[in-house]
Amino acid sequence: MTSPSMAAAPDLTRPYQGYVYAYPHKTAYRPLTPRPRLSDVWAAERRDALFLYLHVPFCEMRCGFCNLFTRTGAPEELTTAYLDALERQAGAVRDALGEASFATAAFGGGTPTYLTAAELERLCDLAGRFADLTDIPLSVETSPATATTDRLTVLAERGATRVSIGVQSFVDAEARAAVRPQKRAEVEAALDRIRAVGFDTLNIDLIYGIDGQSPASWLHSLDAALSWEPEELYLYPLYVRPLTGLGRQGRSWDDQRLELYRIGRDHLLGLGYEQVSMRMFRRPAAGTNGGGTTYCCQTDGMVGLGCGARSYTEQLHYSFEYAVAASAVRGIIGEYVQTRDFGDARVGFALDDDERRRRHLLQSLLQASGLRRADYRRRFGTDPDADFAPDLAALADRGWLEEDRREVVRLTPDGLAHSDAIGPALFSPSVRALMDTYEAR
Repeated sequence: MTSPSMAAAPDLTRPYQGYVYAYPHKTAYRPLTPRPRLSDVWAAERRDALFLYLHVPFCEMRCGFCNLFTRTGAPEELTTAYLDALERQAGAVRDALGEASFATAAFGGGTPTYLTAAELERLCDLAGRFADLTDIPLSVETSPATATTDRLTVLAERGATRVSIGVQSFVDAEARAAVRPQKRAEVEAALDRIRAVGFDTLNIDLIYGIDGQSPASWLHSLDAALSWEPEELYLYPLYVRPLTGLGRQGRSWDDQRLELYRIGRDHLLGLGYEQVSMRMFRRPAAGTNGGGTTYCCQTDGMVGLGCGARSYTEQLHYSFEYAVAASAVRGIIGEYVQTRDFGDARVGFALDDDERRRRHLLQSLLQASGLRRADYRRRFGTDPDADFAPDLAALADRGWLEEDRREVVRLTPDGLAHSDAIGPALFSPSVRALMDTYEAR
């Protein structure tokens, strides 16, 4: 996830500035005045291939590297109140959308499987108001401690096709160093339950750059993950202050992460995995998202439910207030469960023509498949070279763009390795200014 500190100015010399999975980042959002009604926000939008996302902001523990919108623990009365509020929001959003169809769905967080099996049934019922979950790909995030057979069975029976589990490391000492107190035996028991219940796609998240991690231990974790034959793997760099263990090696932390990234990338490519982005690797036979989807993140809308979810239209991105600090997250969740009227957009960012072009460029370029010029021209009537000549020239000068760019503008392997510098460098000056002046909660 991006952070306000990376917003100040583009710097292509630092390879790890922030994970850009959406543009603009929530720290560029501001309260909307007046608040637009959702029926007006969606009135002129295409609603034929939407993404449905339900956010559950609870975890059994908070990992040392986590800056997601989530809180540790929740009494039963709070999870019930949260689902009650989610039901009110679902009703308001369903009324505002009118006729709509969905191409894919996901439950994220937090940890959705923090909820009990009965609560997951209710969550699926709420999602079912928008789409038949057995007809579209449904992805669910889980953790070793909460991937219990009863929860997984509910999800499988209700249509989940992909389960993503945050393992981070199969080395117990590295898990402790990342403030993720779990045992490898617990991780493997959870993976065994996931495979036993049966899902089209298993994704395993791993992290490189943990204090004390070496190339040998990194390969050990990779091979341990590969023994489960996952259809997908996500390799994440650790985002914390430079670690003393790496500092004692007399080398830069960025160099250490780049080395581990390249070791992991080359290992997976050598075993036949396809690189989809800097982080994502997929077995070619696995398809996409457990069976494929027509959703396109550059052009199609997203409907987010829950206090940590965001929604996307062509003209407006919106959500609730954003925070990372535990006390602020708890306050926002408390406000959410007390909300009665979910019929308007409260906090957001209106995209002008330049920002829409920039978003299309950024989200295409950070994929290994790159930016198709024909798609860009069809959508905007101009060419990306004309709209972003200085930005693309800066990447080309570093050898990060493929030389043949007649049909597709695509990053080289070294460019893809520097995605976490390229993404922030493509932010507009106005978005960076908003991020710089964001008052963190």
